[in-house]
Amino acid sequence: MNPFFRSRALSFRYAFSGWWFVIRTQRNAWIHAVVSVIVLIISFWIQLNRRDWAMIIIAIAMVWTAEFLNTALEAVVDLASPKQHQLARVGKDVGAAGVLIAAVSAALIGILILGPPLLVRLRSIVLFF
Repeated sequence: MNPFFRSRALSFRYAFSGWWFVIRTQRNAWIHAVVSVIVLIISFWIQLNRRDWAMIIIAIAMVWTAEFLNTALEAVVDLASPKQHQLARVGKDVGAAGVLIAAVSAALIGILILGPPLLVRLRSIVLFF
């Protein structure tokens, strides 16, 4: 196999290994996964336009990226500072705050984009019965 393609294949393998690590070890990743799937299902159901789809995908990617970076930061901090240290705690807390900011922002984006058409759909279902 060509060395270039072999190195690209290894890069993807390492990336998926990291992805699997986050899914296996981070409880919040499961919350992100469930919410992501629910948002995607609702987005299909209410038939979002392309622009709104782009915003939803960006919001989901933002949360996942923050979670992955936070997990990496925590691993590096644990490696560099196995003992309790004030700066290690600050690093971890700031990383967690980044995930929180991304998640709250994504929730607001979801409410703004999905809220109005979802309410219309739900009202039509309720009025049908």
